[in-house]
Amino acid sequence: MKLLHIDSSILGDHSVSRMLSAEAVARLASERDDVVVTYRDLAADPIQHLSGAYLGALQNADAQHSEAMRADLATGAAVLEEFLAADTIVIGVAFYNYTVPSQLKAWIDRVLVAGQTFRYTSEGKLEGLAGGKRVILTVARGGFYGADTPLAGVEHGETYMRAALGFVGIHDPEVVVAEGIATGPDARTTAIETAKTHIATLTA
Repeated sequence: MKLLHIDSSILGDHSVSRMLSAEAVARLASERDDVVVTYRDLAADPIQHLSGAYLGALQNADAQHSEAMRADLATGAAVLEEFLAADTIVIGVAFYNYTVPSQLKAWIDRVLVAGQTFRYTSEGKLEGLAGGKRVILTVARGGFYGADTPLAGVEHGETYMRAALGFVGIHDPEVVVAEGIATGPDARTTAIETAKTHIATLTA
């Protein structure tokens, strides 16, 4: 099984989403002996945000490109290939200012590629091309943004990831959430333990 592990938090060892994504990967790897993990740390090795020059270069691959553009094109190709090759994808989803980190958005922009992970049919309908993949999101939120909370309407992290994944045909991601982790030590401990209990039920 090819497993792609993505982390997006800028908090390093202090990150709850990283802790939980690592635990989820370890859990899946313990379930079978054929797991091959590819890891990408979007904070330590950020992907450039999309530019008009990059999109133009994609349309003109035979042109003479600068060294920087060739490197950016190579990164985009590698990111897409990692995604396409993976059977299972575990994504540590940090939550900043109501949404995902810009580093994770940059990764999404290299994965949502027309003709590769989605297409429009001749009738104009959207068709996702990556629907056979399993995706596990480990989401960490400082406050409380669940469906039954007053801040549910401004939760644009998990909801964004669900929409982006649905765009490429992945409609049922498994979501592990630890929230309220910034509201006090007891709440943080409870949130993490609850999330770990959920992870312990994952099967490969």
